[in-house]
Amino acid sequence: MAAQHPVSARVLYVEDDPAIAAMTVDVLGEVYDVAHEVDGRRALTRALGEHFDVMVVDRRLPGLDGVELVRAIRTAHITTPILLLTALGAVADRVEGLDAGANDYLVKPFDFDELHARLRALVRGYRAEGRRRQVADWTFVPDAGVVYGPGGERAALTATENRLLALLSESPDHVFSREEILRAVFASDDALSSVDTYVHYLRRKTGAEIIDTVRGRGYRAGAAS
Repeated sequence: MAAQHPVSARVLYVEDDPAIAAMTVDVLGEVYDVAHEVDGRRALTRALGEHFDVMVVDRRLPGLDGVELVRAIRTAHITTPILLLTALGAVADRVEGLDAGANDYLVKPFDFDELHARLRALVRGYRAEGRRRQVADWTFVPDAGVVYGPGGERAALTATENRLLALLSESPDHVFSREEILRAVFASDDALSSVDTYVHYLRRKTGAEIIDTVRGRGYRAGAAS
């Protein structure tokens, strides 16, 4: 059975090598709506002004390199998945791209079947992603397990931290007792103190304002300032 490709998915493809770009645009264009840019700054303008389902960004670009472009996109709170293409095989280079906010990377030269498979997985995840929620001055993306700060900072949450913040943000006006949180988020044999521990973890990763303590009652999602 032939592989199923996302329907009408839009791809922002950023690559300045004309030979590689021409071939890749031709292949991707068979199943995607491809917007191609050769310059990092022009690509950033399009990323900020248009909707894309996925972005494919080369590591080495004129104007604004790939890592800087990814970082600028994430600073703008755009959660579109990004696949970083790199000829650099060193672990440090791959880690730098992922830390900047890329979701995945592919080392050049790459196989087009693998590129398609990576893009299908990224688009599926993005389309399944829940609505972003505002918690205090932070933007929470529950299905991605990520929180974006007001200054563009990005915090990746553990599964437990994500469940805790998802619970609180689903009912932002409700004050959850520690017992309610324990039942909804933690295993049956966890201690009540686990709630306080994970509230502390979340605040340490983000800011104290993301979760309000209501003395004598419990916790609720932080309100915008």
